[in-house]
Amino acid sequence: MKNVTIIKNQVGLVVRKGAIERVLSEGNYWIGFGRSVEKYDMARPYSTPYDLDVLLQNEAFRSLVTVIDVAEHELIIVLVNNHFNTVLKAGRYVYWNGLAAYTFRRVNIEDVFIGADIEPQLYEKMAAYIRISRIESFEKGLLYIDRKLHSILEPGEYYFWKNSQSVEVCKADMRQLPLEINGQEILTKDKAQLRVNFSATYQISDIVKALNENKEYEKQLYVLIQLSIRNFISSLTFDQLMENKSGMVDFVLSDTREVCHKLGLEIINCGLKDIILPGEIRDIMNQVLVAEKKAQANIIARREETASTRSMLNTAKLLEDNAMLMKLKEMEYLEKIADKVHSISLNGGHQLLDQLKTVFSRNND
Repeated sequence: MKNVTIIKNQVGLVVRKGAIERVLSEGNYWIGFGRSVEKYDMARPYSTPYDLDVLLQNEAFRSLVTVIDVAEHELIIVLVNNHFNTVLKAGRYVYWNGLAAYTFRRVNIEDVFIGADIEPQLYEKMAAYIRISRIESFEKGLLYIDRKLHSILEPGEYYFWKNSQSVEVCKADMRQLPLEINGQEILTKDKAQLRVNFSATYQISDIVKALNENKEYEKQLYVLIQLSIRNFISSLTFDQLMENKSGMVDFVLSDTREVCHKLGLEIINCGLKDIILPGEIRDIMNQVLVAEKKAQANIIARREETASTRSMLNTAKLLEDNAMLMKLKEMEYLEKIADKVHSISLNGGHQLLDQLKTVFSRNND
């Protein structure tokens, strides 16, 4: 025989010929020949090579352990001394009833949505079992469960259990978005080939129509505006288009309004950025522009010439009727002429002004 001591927080299994005879708790024991004692630390995770169901038939052993059975639709949150320890998924687990205080919280994950009994601070620690979806402040989302539309998600964070159900969140930007339609080569009604650049700003007005009832709504909107531009330009001659470029905006808005509503979209504004002409037409337009500007310049020159002649006629009539004004005008001209003459020689016998008048009159002759 031999003496065996089992200290506190230990358990001993008496084994004879591979079978468990009895269970030893804290204390001193005499063990007969042909028997052995296997000691297990109850502060460590449970682990024995023996069949659990066999061990549980022993009443003493049953009092030393806690057996947790987790169903397929469940999780067990394990707390040790009221602190998070781990999460148990479907299966069977055994814990020693040692010094640590274990708490087991059973959670049903059959439903996609996480209940209010799970604290948000546990979400990060349970990330392996939780789906997370974030909707930004400028977004909205559509929630699909098992490929069926469930609800519209507003901005925020959403958490779902990872279970047999499929969960998908489709998001859309709800801000005003730009759309560029560049390099569109179009023929006018009189067969003039143009290249057009057009710009639009749109916004999602109905996320269900945009994401759930239509596929690739951005591409559909692009084609819709593209066709509307072509319809407008092809119905006008080149000259009519040049005179009515601003009318394209009203036409596009009215022409696309009904289809945009079906797409769940709204065009906020749009506008024609550029009309690029082929080289030959551009040269002709430049020639027309130069001719128009020359004609305008000639008209202005004639108008100024007429105004100048009329002014001279009015001045002549005033001078003819007023001798004093005539005299002042002569002195003004004499001053201007004398300012450009280097030197003048005068003889006595006549008045100075008369001599100057004679000199300038003779020079002019």
